[in-house]
Amino acid sequence: MSIIEQDKTYIANTYARFPVHIVSGKGSVAVDENGKEYIDLGSGIGVTAFGYCDEIWKNAVMDQLNKVQHTSNLYYTTPGAELAKTLCDRTGMKKVFFSNSGAEANECAIKVARKYASDNKGEEYYTIVTLVNSFHGRTLTTLSATGQDHFHKLFNPLTPGFVSTPANDVDAFEECVKNNKVAGVMLETVQGEGGVNPLDEKFVKAVADICKKEDIILIIDEVQTGNGRCGKLYSYQNYGIFPDVVSTAKGLGGGLPIGATLMSSKVESVLSFGDHGSTYGANPVACAGAKSIIDRLSDEFLAEVDKKSAYVFEKIGQMKGVVSVSGRGLMIGIKTERNAKEVVLECLEKGVMCLTAKDKVRLLPALNISYELLDKALSVIAEVCAKGV
Repeated sequence: MSIIEQDKTYIANTYARFPVHIVSGKGSVAVDENGKEYIDLGSGIGVTAFGYCDEIWKNAVMDQLNKVQHTSNLYYTTPGAELAKTLCDRTGMKKVFFSNSGAEANECAIKVARKYASDNKGEEYYTIVTLVNSFHGRTLTTLSATGQDHFHKLFNPLTPGFVSTPANDVDAFEECVKNNKVAGVMLETVQGEGGVNPLDEKFVKAVADICKKEDIILIIDEVQTGNGRCGKLYSYQNYGIFPDVVSTAKGLGGGLPIGATLMSSKVESVLSFGDHGSTYGANPVACAGAKSIIDRLSDEFLAEVDKKSAYVFEKIGQMKGVVSVSGRGLMIGIKTERNAKEVVLECLEKGVMCLTAKDKVRLLPALNISYELLDKALSVIAEVCAKGV
């Protein structure tokens, strides 16, 4: 059997994979089994922040592998402690819980909000408010938090205690808070799977003000938007707010599984011994790789992300067959006249890897992608978008 045949035979049929078998990669270029090269504008759905086989990340991982690859959380290790300190120093948060994925980071955030509310307001305060078109994960609870009905249909009954309200509608949000005993609010400042839609600054600030007034825990889901993706270390920093809890994953690990839940001084002591745990949480190898990522996301580097973003937005805005472009930083959604899935397939045939989000083409290139590769990839996208228009 070929690898593709083996995959179809033995791996659960949960992914509609493209007919491409990737065997190697360097930087923002992937190579398939036939030697064909692809410019990667998806970065493993926002994971490989510095591209394939990044030398600094790889050396950090290999160095840790030569020391210890895992020990339980009954003992201390250096990488987890150092990564947690770095995250707290860079954000002003006070504590970090490490897990293995964005969904797990969000599960922890939900538990923090509910326990805080139970301790301080009463057990009946457990509702978590999310937004319509949000996406927070695929565990049963984070699926329940996701504000998209089509994700729910096959998995009822869902975990209770979640309600969704429209994005950018302050009145609807206030009414939702009024009518529910709310423990927490969970937002993505740019809705990724929901269509790469940035939230309005006035709405985000209003939500933050209401949460502070009503003693509601404000959770910002930075699973896709974080770790430099939106031009700041974390995207909420574009909005002038300070959340109580931040969840993140994807680009944090650079290619290894890791999730992190960052807690402010308000909630840093909510979780105590035995309240939560993760066998692989703070895995030394994953944490060593993650620290090599965060350490390079300096203000100067992030300014370059914003510069590249402006360049890409301008180029796409001039393309024939493009209706609109949305997003922030290097998290970009393109509304095309042609069907987005057809555009992505044709780009792949021409050696450019893109993603979709709802009815848009989605781009999540490595943060350090070169302008030369960007230009080559954008020229392919322009050609495909204009075809037949």
